[in-house]
Amino acid sequence: MSFIEENDQTQARRQHLERIAAITGNAYPNRFLRSQVVRPPEPDTITSVFEIYKYLTPKTEGNERATPEQLEAANRILNDVHVALAGRLAVPPRVMGKAAFVHLTDGVSRLQIYVRKESTKAVAGGDDIHSVLDAGDEAKNDRRELDGWEMFNLLDHGDFIGVRGHLFVTKTGELSVHVDEFEFLAKALVPMPDKVHGINDPELRARRRYADLIAGSLKVETDASDSNIRELTTRHVFERRAALVRAMRHYLDERDYTEVETPMLVPVASGAAARPFVTHHNALDITLYARIAPELYLKRLVVGGFERVYELNRNFRNEGLSTRHNPEFTMLEFYAAYMDAHDMMNTCEDILRRSIETALAGDDLMTSAATVIRWGDHTINFDKAFERLTMKQAIVRYFPDELRELGAEKFEEWWLDDAERVRRLALFLNDYETHASAPLIEAAPDDKPTLEGAPRGAMRDIIAEAWAQYASGAGDGEETADDLESNAADAGTEAARTAGYVQQIFEMVAESELIQPTFITDFPKAVSPLAKASPHDVGLAERFELYIGGMEIANGFSELNDPVEQRERFAGQQKAREQGDDEAMVLDEDYLRALSYGMPPTAGLGIGIDRVVMLITNRRSIRDVILFPHLRPERGIEDANHEAAHDDGRD
Repeated sequence: MSFIEENDQTQARRQHLERIAAITGNAYPNRFLRSQVVRPPEPDTITSVFEIYKYLTPKTEGNERATPEQLEAANRILNDVHVALAGRLAVPPRVMGKAAFVHLTDGVSRLQIYVRKESTKAVAGGDDIHSVLDAGDEAKNDRRELDGWEMFNLLDHGDFIGVRGHLFVTKTGELSVHVDEFEFLAKALVPMPDKVHGINDPELRARRRYADLIAGSLKVETDASDSNIRELTTRHVFERRAALVRAMRHYLDERDYTEVETPMLVPVASGAAARPFVTHHNALDITLYARIAPELYLKRLVVGGFERVYELNRNFRNEGLSTRHNPEFTMLEFYAAYMDAHDMMNTCEDILRRSIETALAGDDLMTSAATVIRWGDHTINFDKAFERLTMKQAIVRYFPDELRELGAEKFEEWWLDDAERVRRLALFLNDYETHASAPLIEAAPDDKPTLEGAPRGAMRDIIAEAWAQYASGAGDGEETADDLESNAADAGTEAARTAGYVQQIFEMVAESELIQPTFITDFPKAVSPLAKASPHDVGLAERFELYIGGMEIANGFSELNDPVEQRERFAGQQKAREQGDDEAMVLDEDYLRALSYGMPPTAGLGIGIDRVVMLITNRRSIRDVILFPHLRPERGIEDANHEAAHDDGRD
């Protein structure tokens, strides 16, 4: 089998499986009926049984053992509790004479089981085994009793079994199941991950998430006496993610938002500035695109009368990968009629604060209030009011100290209103940011001053000399200038072009500094084609972005609802596409038709779920909060999949 590495361990496991199949007649039974003791009619899990009965385990201090009186009192109650539980063997089976102890796990908790050679039986009953607890003697007689000890010795670490028996506490005070009978359910044909270290390779964890999750459930907790913080396992990460999504849904549902589903394959890839994935519909013979955003469909619904609407959606963008970007990602987008961007900022702050608090409340891995989280070396507090800064205010606050004095000139906010000066500054900072880690300033031409290896005292003079060349125009590297020009505002007013460079300067000097929740406002209208213009400055959009942990978390604005102006904005985007910007927005005629029916004043918001989960789990890579992130395929598997596709008549 190509998917299983051939070695002594895998060969032994296959031999065990063959023997089990010969004994039972069916090594992979269809089901196992669990008891319903804890919360009928729900089936019992290892976690539910452990949580409800752990209070009966004797309380001792240090290495003290429970007294016989304590054990007798606990077992007087527990021996009457009969359970049927199933799970994975969390440790390799170890036989001690005529008995064995082993732990089962359901992926969350562990429970010890006790097996005796003389009394524990193995059973096999095929499809009728589910009748055993609630049927008469006839159903029970359909089952075959097997040599339990022989079967137990064929088990391997990672196998699934079902056990039936009663609860008790051992002499060491551990809650356990005294097994009367067990059933083999599934074989693990490969060895389990290391129980101490798990899987250390982050790419392997992402590539084989199933093994990563198993590793977390099997990992033995090490001594954490020097810290109150327990390690967050992969399962914990995704449980927090699920809790966050539930909390956000609940928040919106309580406020009369209607959850909807919009198309994921669309004829026009619009609603955001991004490169789409392309496919073809054979029956209709049309080109379709994986959606890059659901925005235009959600606003069509506002036109149609849904005053409050939301969608938890998957978006797809055919772009690069990074620690913050995955081609497939999750967004929460919602729209509310009769609101503007300022109202939506308040809503954004409220939904995040309440949802994070709800998701983390009661989490036993939290060591502080549910609204105070750890992010690397920082502590982020969601209880405090989110700060609000204009883009220019953020630039002035976080402009690098070493660059505030550039020779005889001193950086001041008014520079950001000077079209030529701000262009030169953007070019200069782009070059500086690219090489600052050295730190150095180095780009064509070859004789440009450099900070590489310069003593600290000489840095100021070198920076000043470099700025002088940019200020005079001599420092324009052709490629760098063209790149920045293509990302700047389109050929509109001078104020719009200047605003485009201001945005680039903001991204270079301020974005990474915004650790505490901060709203940034006054974005250039030219890069916000779906947003209304600010009533105070026609060159700006009534738009905001929320930054936390140095990342963009949310984006919202007052929605443009004038179909004539919207067409003009689309035309500007089309011009940018013709000039080579393949991420410029595409004209959507049907959306314009919808706007022509009339859309009330509306505000919208998009929240990046993956990045919020990164924050509340203290994960620095988006791969760690997506169950199956996109990775370059393993060569052997890629070839096998390609061959299988051709064998099946598919490309």
